[in-house]
Amino acid sequence: MSAPRDEPLNWPVTASAERFDGRVIAVRSDTVRSPVDGSEFVRDVVVHPGAVAVVAVDDQDRVLVVRQYRHPVGLRPVELPAGLRDVDGEPPHEAAARELYEEGHVRAADWRVLIDLLTSPGMTDEAIRVFLARGVEALPDDERFDGVAEEADLGVEWVPVDDLVAAALAGDVQNATLCAGVLAAKAARDGVGYDALRPVDAPWPSGDKPGDKAADRSGG
Repeated sequence: MSAPRDEPLNWPVTASAERFDGRVIAVRSDTVRSPVDGSEFVRDVVVHPGAVAVVAVDDQDRVLVVRQYRHPVGLRPVELPAGLRDVDGEPPHEAAARELYEEGHVRAADWRVLIDLLTSPGMTDEAIRVFLARGVEALPDDERFDGVAEEADLGVEWVPVDDLVAAALAGDVQNATLCAGVLAAKAARDGVGYDALRPVDAPWPSGDKPGDKAADRSGG
């Protein structure tokens, strides 16, 4: 049996209508024709610029996590440093380094691709690439980024990988990117090793968006 792999496939779209165009996302309704039986059906698609996140691991096997208020869910969850791909032409790994600098107040010397995620492919084209960062170095206090809105109350701490995995399995942390990222980090650490992960510029077909929507849609 061959290794599992997502299959690229595009069914014909016979009509498309924009329903909403917001600060970060847009929503369109596509009429899709099935090549199996010729039937047509409508699917609403949340158009998203994509995002990056970072599992930054120090020499004590701890991960840098942040906390900030998330209004839609009424929580201040434990999260990874992360952000939208909202800078035109910025490579994903540079966006990740920027977010690590702004939210975590650290820089990293060694970068790898840890895991790629499609957050909810039945309703959105949002794609997230999670990087592994090592060789971390704390920034001086005078270089720290001043956050606004939710990020003005940003908490930062270092938590052991295994403690985060246990918290994810117990349901005590629920952020999808965090859970996937720390579980992938543990699997890599205990399996092939971090050095066997993909290079920082590995291909990312799901992250390639026609028209570079990240250039047209900005947000925090």
